[in-house]
Amino acid sequence: MSNQNPVFIPGPTNMPDRLRAKMLAQTMDHRAPDFAGVFRPMLEDTKKVFGTTEGEVITFPGSGTGGWEAAVANTLSPGDRVLVARYGLFSHKWIDLCQRFGLDVQVIDVPWGEGAPAARFEEILSADTGHEIKVVLVTHNETATGVLSDVGAVRRAMDAARHPAMMFVDCVSSLASVPFHFDAWGVDVAVSGSQKGFMLPAGMAITCVSKKAMAAMEQARLPRCYFDFRDMLANNARGGFPYTPPLQLIYGMRESLDMLFEEGLENVYARHVRLAEGVRCAVSAWGMELVAAAPELRSPTVSAVRVPEGFDSNALTDHAYTAYGVSFGVGLGQLNGKAFRIGHLGMLTDVMVLSGLATVEMAMADLGYPVRLGSGIAAAQEHYRSSRGAGALRDAA
Repeated sequence: MSNQNPVFIPGPTNMPDRLRAKMLAQTMDHRAPDFAGVFRPMLEDTKKVFGTTEGEVITFPGSGTGGWEAAVANTLSPGDRVLVARYGLFSHKWIDLCQRFGLDVQVIDVPWGEGAPAARFEEILSADTGHEIKVVLVTHNETATGVLSDVGAVRRAMDAARHPAMMFVDCVSSLASVPFHFDAWGVDVAVSGSQKGFMLPAGMAITCVSKKAMAAMEQARLPRCYFDFRDMLANNARGGFPYTPPLQLIYGMRESLDMLFEEGLENVYARHVRLAEGVRCAVSAWGMELVAAAPELRSPTVSAVRVPEGFDSNALTDHAYTAYGVSFGVGLGQLNGKAFRIGHLGMLTDVMVLSGLATVEMAMADLGYPVRLGSGIAAAQEHYRSSRGAGALRDAA
């Protein structure tokens, strides 16, 4: 019966029954005219979530990693220089991917728990008078550390340096949960996936591409085939795919967008902030600290929590799963054994989050953590009760 419990990992997230039902569709002909009637409006509506009227949404069967590869392979050439800061495992993955493609990767190492260093980007770009740097790579929401970076600040730094580099943003664990402003931030390629804010299974890489990136695509000399933007754009314009599409995921994506729009994107974003604040209240009541180094860096979608000295966070997440059938995120990279992660994104409510907090609190008590049962839950309950809003309280009365 444990598979009825929600998960509290930062993705894949819990799937609403409404989405699962929509994906229980019989096989259909993806070259039939009615497929285009579903697919093309889905691409157009996804632009609203990216915050763009100018970019093109391109999807591929794959994960966010496939989207990263598509971003790099379609716009760059061997030996091109890219600038990236490493402040967690997923920002490191940008570096690893670029190095494997034979790019010249300039790395800024930042303590884990900090965010994208806009001032340092500006300094390096200002010194690059020959404009050798072709791209600045940013991880919007660093899932390993629970840090949300200020992409707008990075754009302002690039503009202040008067540098023509493109900006690529990993928004895998932020899109559809946190406001994203593709046009206003001057993003050139944004990379996301189906399995987080969109509440779907993994299997669809979702990218948004600017006109500037599409112009760079014509001169790029890195090899690409499966992830070729040109093939996908040409076929998408006719309402199709260059190869077999993930039909069930596309149907699910259509339903996911409908659900997001019915709730209202601003309400979706506010809900994530509110749920995250309740989790932070619990963490504080436990006497623990978040990995995020400052309040303004705390992610609305995932909280990375440092365990006390002498405790192993892997033992905690293992025990929560074996004893109570609930999954939490393990510590990644430098945080392995030192922190666990509470995912609070996608299909979640106050009550669901409280169940997760209660579970990990019991697991900590079982393992001898200096935590009083009920302390974190009470703190989160007080936050959720007091933050429901005057209208909701009047309705309840």
